[in-house]
Amino acid sequence: MSQFWLYFKLGLEHVLDWQAYDHMLFLIVLVVGYGFSSWKRILWLVTLFTIGHTLALFLSVYEIVKVDEDWVELLIPVTILLTALFNIFNAGKNERNKNLNLLHFTTLFFGLIHGLGFSSYFKMITAAGESKLLPLLEFALGIETAQVIVVLMVVIAGFILQNVLHVSRRDWILVTSSIVLGIILPILRDSFAAI
Repeated sequence: MSQFWLYFKLGLEHVLDWQAYDHMLFLIVLVVGYGFSSWKRILWLVTLFTIGHTLALFLSVYEIVKVDEDWVELLIPVTILLTALFNIFNAGKNERNKNLNLLHFTTLFFGLIHGLGFSSYFKMITAAGESKLLPLLEFALGIETAQVIVVLMVVIAGFILQNVLHVSRRDWILVTSSIVLGIILPILRDSFAAI
């Protein structure tokens, strides 16, 4: 049980770490346009992101895929930038009009990129262990739990702003996505400079 808690907690901390907030920023822009009535869609998106993240860790831990960490560190803010821009350009549209297949595919793909960003650290902490699959699944469960926490906070904030304070859905999406964009642009600039 202690090993389970170790990797589960590591997954929780990976998402909820304020110093490594890129994961939270991505989740915020991923779900900012949805409310409680879209819980199935939100669950699908978050789960697809976790699957992509876990698959990338699996491919990296078993050395099926090797990537240049500098490029991954550049691609992570790019995924956040693209998702925020998507929100800004589509803020006034009805969420039912979105191309779900494209949204699901890009969420899975972006999960792969984010997972590769954590793969070196995960390989280091599992290097001594014989089994890597069980720790990977425990870690993924921690990630999924933390993501649900972040998503709930975003959806609750959106609900309060839209239903109590009467902020329009469009403005909620635009302002939130713009704030995330403002945070991620300097990170993106620094990532470009590092290559």
